[in-house]
Amino acid sequence: MNVQLTPMTREKSILDNITTAILMVDAGLRVEYMNPAAEMLLAQSASHATGQRLPELLPAADALLDRVGSALEENRTYTERELVLKLHQGGEVTVDCTLSPRQDSGPPSHVLIELIQVDRHLRISREENLLEQSQAMRQLVRGLAHEIKNPLGGLRGAAQLLERELESDELKEYTRIIIGEADRLRTLVNRMLGPNNVPHKRMSNIHQVLEHVRSLVIAESHREIGVERDYDPSIPDFEFDPEMLIQAILNIMRNAARAMGGQGAILLRTRTQRQFTIGHNRYRLVLRLDVEDNGPGIPPEMMETIFYPLVTGHAEGTGLGLSISQSLINLHGGLIECESVPGRTVFTILLPLEPVE
Repeated sequence: MNVQLTPMTREKSILDNITTAILMVDAGLRVEYMNPAAEMLLAQSASHATGQRLPELLPAADALLDRVGSALEENRTYTERELVLKLHQGGEVTVDCTLSPRQDSGPPSHVLIELIQVDRHLRISREENLLEQSQAMRQLVRGLAHEIKNPLGGLRGAAQLLERELESDELKEYTRIIIGEADRLRTLVNRMLGPNNVPHKRMSNIHQVLEHVRSLVIAESHREIGVERDYDPSIPDFEFDPEMLIQAILNIMRNAARAMGGQGAILLRTRTQRQFTIGHNRYRLVLRLDVEDNGPGIPPEMMETIFYPLVTGHAEGTGLGLSISQSLINLHGGLIECESVPGRTVFTILLPLEPVE
């Protein structure tokens, strides 16, 4: 039996099978249609969403609501880039949004909303920028270190020669200060250069590393820092340098403990993610390790530079811990990301568990 499809039925059939999230709302902002892609994106079933007003479906979406109103009033298409939508059940998504007024006759009676999720593309772009910044900063530091270490060596050698010619212990004290400060600066420059060693990788278990670091942080804080665990026991052993990862994670956790004033809670969380991109490379399986604390958070003006050498928010800090951690993780083909608000700071370490595809 041949079934004749009406234009409306054909249109709905097409919309149901495309991967772009589509919603249709009327002039009263009530949802009349939502395709399966929109159900997945907004975590709402079409049967539940149909008949709801858009402000109920997407709370706090003021920018989107304003654009829907403008599309209806002005009968023109609008496009918004990187619009953040807070979902009704929690969480948020970043989308590119296009709003097209629809009409049969007279003024527009409906608006067709197209939503394309761009979170993943933004994350990949951010990671690529972070990797490029890290590489550029290392090259800059290496050039600067070379310019500092050469005259520093000459200064130290001259002080040693001068010390041999002096007979007075009082005067020799000055040359010892010069030599001591030259050694201190050389050590600082060497730390700025970061790790130069090739990782000595072997099959190891990430949770053994985390338990070792956890015990160190608890001992250093005299048990005033609580370190909780949320491990995924299914994560397999993989090849990495345990000493390097211990140092990288320890630096992050010590920073967290210092930010909390020696009192607070840190959560270690491990998960796996499939078909995940780090920088330019795509991996079938990636380890996601979150180090989360409930401290005061990182000032927004520092967020873009926290992995730079000598950037610190503490008077007694050197600002090298996070820079070194990033370098150590980069040597394993991974990356460290950070997000922070007052009361919750999360450093996320991403490490490939399998070779690049």
